[in-house]
Amino acid sequence: MTSDLHQRRRPPTDEELANIPWLPLLLPKERERAINALRVGDAEKGDFVCRVGRPVTYWFGTVSGLLKMSSDNEDGQTMTFTGVPPGGWFGEGTALKREVYRYNIQALRASVVAGLPLETFHWLIDNSLGFNRFVMNQLNERLGQFIAAREFDRLNNPDLRVARNLAALFNPVLFSGVGDLLRITQQELAYLVGLSRQRVNEALIHLQEEELIRVEYGGLRILDLQGLRTRMIDRRNRDNQLTEKIL
Repeated sequence: MTSDLHQRRRPPTDEELANIPWLPLLLPKERERAINALRVGDAEKGDFVCRVGRPVTYWFGTVSGLLKMSSDNEDGQTMTFTGVPPGGWFGEGTALKREVYRYNIQALRASVVAGLPLETFHWLIDNSLGFNRFVMNQLNERLGQFIAAREFDRLNNPDLRVARNLAALFNPVLFSGVGDLLRITQQELAYLVGLSRQRVNEALIHLQEEELIRVEYGGLRILDLQGLRTRMIDRRNRDNQLTEKIL
């Protein structure tokens, strides 16, 4: 955690522990050790959880709120990789290799962030089969997510970009705390997608007309996640076919 957030760290409440998806997978002694080591921090909007170039000290997860993962290029422009809604844990690759962070994690709104100290993370890797399975599933799912992201980011279709980001945010493996309702504003989604709020609003209207999502007060409800993913693939194939005809 950055210095300010680190100073605000505290033991998690029972309710916060209940929102950590990997704890039930541990054996009693493993779970006791993890709970004793876990700390949470109350991040304010704009707070950095970790920064590029800083050494890893915790494995992090979002208990509540919304974070974004991003990096700045040589020109000072920010590239956002993904959002991290409730239930999402991140940085396991960095923690496993004990490297410095290659991205920034920043709170888009007031959020509760959990941190498992690096040494406890590695103890669980060495001793807990359930923990290993969770981390392996995380790595596998995240790899697939980023491969898909690279593929779709080559397309300049704003509706596809919004659909792809929504499908990623509703991923039940990576973000088990979201369920079928994601608490997010159109402006926050615009930050994650890299489009204007107005253009994001147009895309959401189109997706709602297709009965894939429903825009509700303070958030978005997913109605057909598989349909959203299928729409992305179908639209990508149509765009590719159109490009081939033009060429």
